[in-house]
Amino acid sequence: MKRRSVLIGVAATGAAAARPAGAQAAYPNRPIRLLVPWPPGQATDLMGRVVSQRVSEQIGQPVVPENRAGAGGMIGTDAAAKAAPDGYTVLMGSTGPITTSPLVQRTPYDPERDFEPVAMFGVSAYVLTVTNKFPARDLAEFVARLRAEPGRFTYASSGNGAAAHLITLMMLSRLKVDTVHVPFQGSGPALSAVVGGQVDFAVDTLAATGPLVRQGALRGLGISLKDGSVLAPEIPPLATHADLAGFDVGAWGGYLVPKGTPQPIIERLAAECAKATATQEVKDRLAATGVEPQPRDTAAFAAHLKQQREQFREVIQANNIRLD
Repeated sequence: MKRRSVLIGVAATGAAAARPAGAQAAYPNRPIRLLVPWPPGQATDLMGRVVSQRVSEQIGQPVVPENRAGAGGMIGTDAAAKAAPDGYTVLMGSTGPITTSPLVQRTPYDPERDFEPVAMFGVSAYVLTVTNKFPARDLAEFVARLRAEPGRFTYASSGNGAAAHLITLMMLSRLKVDTVHVPFQGSGPALSAVVGGQVDFAVDTLAATGPLVRQGALRGLGISLKDGSVLAPEIPPLATHADLAGFDVGAWGGYLVPKGTPQPIIERLAAECAKATATQEVKDRLAATGVEPQPRDTAAFAAHLKQQREQFREVIQANNIRLD
């Protein structure tokens, strides 16, 4: 009996050693936590929920959004950076906390050191809007007016160093015009000031400006994507102006995971994201939130992050912007 027990034990040990490691715990075998560093209903939150619902259906496991808002997205982003790199914590990343914040202030995480890109879903275009009182009907007239009266016109932003502020500076520096910045605490107050005529113009997301333009409360003179937007085909690209040729910038959104996450897990997540964002349902739902569907795989997403980082770094350094 003793010898028989030993043989059984040896056989069991050998079978366990021969079993593929992945067979013991195929990924994913439990719910995935999606950390969203913004409040519910914000653009990044909506984007993450649209894609993650489809991914959940595909993988047979819940992808559960967890909102960790605060400090311009840095609190939730830091929590994701410090999470176990096991594929069960995913960050719903976006331009502010990943691309721009680390360039203008100290952050408790380093995007390049602490994260791996997985897949990008889309971009939020930015729109140059003016008050209905503004003495220009199109982009060419707008630029001519600013150049004719340097220092007279004001622009609103959602805050000093925010993505909207930096994108506005990219445009103004290319145009070489002199204007006055009026920062607000968020897009809502900023755009309300433009609607009311207290400030002359603003550059903000299509999600925020689109309803106001459609209602006739603001006029949209240009959009930040070089090929325009299918979501607002009536607004010409800023790049149509000779001094803004090639102008192409927007706020991205996509999955990132903590550095050290196994490559097979990243590849699986990326494949599921690609499958989800290829469906017409997801494209339509993203468009309904004001997001231009622009899916990118891991390599293309990594290249986009690098390009965006350098683009914002240039304008930040040129204008000596620091928040701390």
